[in-house]
Amino acid sequence: MKKYILDLIVAENIRLHTNYALLKLTSSSPLPEMRPGQFAEIRVDGSPTTFLRRPISINYVDTSRNEVWFLVQLVGDGTKRLGEAKTGDTINVVLPLGNGFTMPQKASDKLLLVGGGVGTAPMLYLGEQLAKNGHKPTFLLGARSSKDLLQLEQFAQYGPVYTTTEDGSHGEKGYVTQHSILNQIDFEQIYTCGPKPMMIAVAKYAKSKGINCEVSLENMMACGLGACLCCVENTTEGHLCVCKEGPVFNINRLLWQI
Repeated sequence: MKKYILDLIVAENIRLHTNYALLKLTSSSPLPEMRPGQFAEIRVDGSPTTFLRRPISINYVDTSRNEVWFLVQLVGDGTKRLGEAKTGDTINVVLPLGNGFTMPQKASDKLLLVGGGVGTAPMLYLGEQLAKNGHKPTFLLGARSSKDLLQLEQFAQYGPVYTTTEDGSHGEKGYVTQHSILNQIDFEQIYTCGPKPMMIAVAKYAKSKGINCEVSLENMMACGLGACLCCVENTTEGHLCVCKEGPVFNINRLLWQI
């Protein structure tokens, strides 16, 4: 897909949590086509310690409002500066980058979307697109506590939502791979994004059940174009740049011990 360097305008900046901000960006021109699982490289202005763009997953695309959403975890100087953006500010982005999730050929009600932490971000747009195309996705979202579960109302618009929290404050206590829904439905496809240990556990579960599974890797990225080689992942096809060949991979392409 063609890549664009765009100056987008902040339509809204919502602080969902102390450590998370939802940036809604728009443009005077129609936004380019974007696929679930793709990401953007966002330039950070006004931060003297931030020299590289920040790779952020595409959280949602609202075509009716010509908006693209980014769920930003505020962990360093760069992302914290983005979290301070005000309505009307201009933010420079490069998008869409990478390859997205594979859409099923036939309508299905046995698709499981698993997200952990800020890794839930790409699951929202994926769920919306699946529902739009006649599928019925099921969401399984995990977090440390109830305050770290984000956008639950938005997810519920597209399918049933199940949750786990490590402290038991919302949903079932434990990890996503321990949720009882996994014993109740024979899923045909799993999509997942989140901390690597979680994705490895989900991939192990999927492989044990013979379920096709795609993961969205969150390797450290700098350029987003496959030039700097800092996001390389060892695969069955050799060392590949996650930003260019991914970030979405079928688990059968990865050399994880599963």
